Amino acid sequence: RAYRKMGIDLQKEVHEDMKAHFSEYPKLWKLTKPDRNIDHRRVPNLMKFFSKFGTVKPITLNAKDYQPGDIVCWRLAGGLMHIGIVSKKKSSDGTRYLIVHNIGAGQVFEDCLFDFKIIGHYQYGK
Repeated sequence: RAYRKMGIDLQKEVHEDMKAHFSEYPKLWKLTKPDRNIDHRRVPNLMKFFSKFGTVKPITLNAKDYQPGDIVCWRLAGGLMHIGIVSKKKSSDGTRYLIVHNIGAGQVFEDCLFDFKIIGHYQYGK
């Protein structure tokens, strides 16, 4: 939703690139062609997309390196991957920006930047 507010239809953009360059994307789901209904929700696909069309930013343990609008990907316990966007809202101690993400309970703002292993850090926009 955040990108739609910026005039970016990420679902459409990911699908169109996967359709044109399917071989470049991860083959973790044994699909033979893109699936417009789910591809834009799969973190490995998004990481590939943002690597191609965004800016890959350094992964650090310094909260100041993560600015509003940045995209962060994590590896959760059990190997699952997750993604969120750095928001403009600050943590209660004012030292970090909150992350907006949805881990199954709807969209939330949380101070969780360093709660899991960061595996991707990107900037994307038009």
